[in-house]
Amino acid sequence: MAKYLFLKHYRGAPASVNDVPMAQWTPEEISAHVRYMNDFAKRLEETGEYVDSQALAPDGTWVRYDGEGRPPVTDGPFPETKDLIAGWMVVDVDSYERAVELAGELSAAPGAGGKPIHEWLEVRPFLGNQPTVTE
Repeated sequence: MAKYLFLKHYRGAPASVNDVPMAQWTPEEISAHVRYMNDFAKRLEETGEYVDSQALAPDGTWVRYDGEGRPPVTDGPFPETKDLIAGWMVVDVDSYERAVELAGELSAAPGAGGKPIHEWLEVRPFLGNQPTVTE
């Protein structure tokens, strides 16, 4: 088994003419989207492939070490940005191919008008133990 992270990116602006930004969805469309995500997670719990997931608030803070003892803090990222991480899910699956299969299914979550949004999900493996060389 190998763990993979699915990063869910929210696009503040439409990626194509047919896309509707989430800020313009109705409350019912948002509820249907969240229900799809929860049902997907519940199904993966039953197969033992679900680890965890979380939606993220659209506001945040940037922090970095400045070498002087107190890290500088700035506003951002902002919901108005072109691309914002909206949430994540961790799965534990048998193969990379299974991770891609699940991410493809998750990207079909409904959006405006109940149509699949076909969003891009970033699929990242967890850093594992490096293979050792034996002689």
